[in-house]
Amino acid sequence: MKVVLVVAAVFVGLFLVSCARQRPAGAAAGPEARRRVEAGATLVDVRTPEEFAAGHLPGAVNIPVDELPQRLGELGSPERPLVIYCRSGARSTRAELLLKERGFEQVFNLGPMSAWE
Repeated sequence: MKVVLVVAAVFVGLFLVSCARQRPAGAAAGPEARRRVEAGATLVDVRTPEEFAAGHLPGAVNIPVDELPQRLGELGSPERPLVIYCRSGARSTRAELLLKERGFEQVFNLGPMSAWE
């Protein structure tokens, strides 16, 4: 039983390290996200329509994370680069995992909208 727990802990650790490498931390995330959008990535806000209406990043499209599986066609080809964000980073992380499961490989998770600045 202890061996199984150790193996599971190693895999979880490797997964977390892998996730940490995919997105620049802190202040570096905003400039990288802006660079990608300027290069043609679609900016996707995965918050609710009410949150989006209260304020969003310029040029963003709103596809709430809970609607994402049904609205993938609105994002175009899975080869198209995407930058996703939400309020705190939790929903954008869910969206990132879902998108990658569906074949979208160029997904940059900005995390919280406040990281844009």
